[in-house]
Amino acid sequence: MNATTHRFTAPVTRGANASAFAGHPGYRRMFAPDQLTLGIFLPLRFFSGDMAVLIGQAQQVSEIDRLGFAAAWVRDVPLFDPAFGDAGQVFDPFTYLAYLAAQTRQIALVTGSAIFSLRHPIDLAKSAATLDCLSGGRLVMGIATGDRAVEFPAYGLAHAERGERFAQSVDYFRQLLAASPANIQSPLGRLSEAQLLPKPVTGRIPLIVTGSSQQSMAWLGEQADGWLTFPDATHNILGPRRLAEKIRAWRAAIPGGGFRPHMTNEWIDLADDPNFPRTPLQGGYVLKTGRNGLIDLLGEWRDAGVNHAALGIQMAQRPVAQIIQELAEEVLPHFPALAGPEPLMQQW
Repeated sequence: MNATTHRFTAPVTRGANASAFAGHPGYRRMFAPDQLTLGIFLPLRFFSGDMAVLIGQAQQVSEIDRLGFAAAWVRDVPLFDPAFGDAGQVFDPFTYLAYLAAQTRQIALVTGSAIFSLRHPIDLAKSAATLDCLSGGRLVMGIATGDRAVEFPAYGLAHAERGERFAQSVDYFRQLLAASPANIQSPLGRLSEAQLLPKPVTGRIPLIVTGSSQQSMAWLGEQADGWLTFPDATHNILGPRRLAEKIRAWRAAIPGGGFRPHMTNEWIDLADDPNFPRTPLQGGYVLKTGRNGLIDLLGEWRDAGVNHAALGIQMAQRPVAQIIQELAEEVLPHFPALAGPEPLMQQW
């Protein structure tokens, strides 16, 4: 995570504690104090140029929903950079989540993470509010500045200014989604005689900030509805201990000390042997482990203050269906999705 910070114009809006999302089906399925839930990151198989690896993925997500996982996550990768080498799930995140919303009923739908520094907040808000309505309030948004420098000149934007633009976009986005028409005066645009429709079905869409996103810890404490960070090392207890220190520092910066959730993720290669030791692969990018080591890691994360873990299996060697079934039968019972309000109307 880039630690560079900037001083920006004071925002009009603020982040919110859990009480503001008491009626939000997606948020409540994923988050509660002292609890950890599980999500699955897409794609389920790594895309290396052949779209055939994505065939049937929506049906597998429908099964993930039926089995009781808390969330399905998608990436936001506008342009494929061969030097970066990862196209995510290829499809646009909002379009694809709308497609998945029609084939699922309970699972939270999560962006990990929407690039607020590249997309204009009107377009972001229109897509997000539409998806939130179509899914009955299941959208949770991870948001970020973007980590692929090649995309910024393609949009006509300066990569060095992504942090400032990110903070401005978050504020503009929230004003657009406010219940009453907003008089918006932002470096990104001015609005006084129109409003954005539709509105979120429960009044707000959670914005989970990824890493520092070029902001200070004070900004993250005040503005982030939740925080998504890299997990640190996952093959032993030292990584979760360092992660716990980071989470405590962020929560100390939250005004009033109310609960806001923390999330992390890991790419796993789930071994056949349930006792296979936690072993870092590809320079620590992938963790090979048996299910018992994974259960231990998730418990360590929960103790550290993590409230949701997104697991990616795109690098795994075993068949997708086999991994998902083992996770559902052996791991998910320890970290179940949470009870909360049912999704609202989805019969559009």
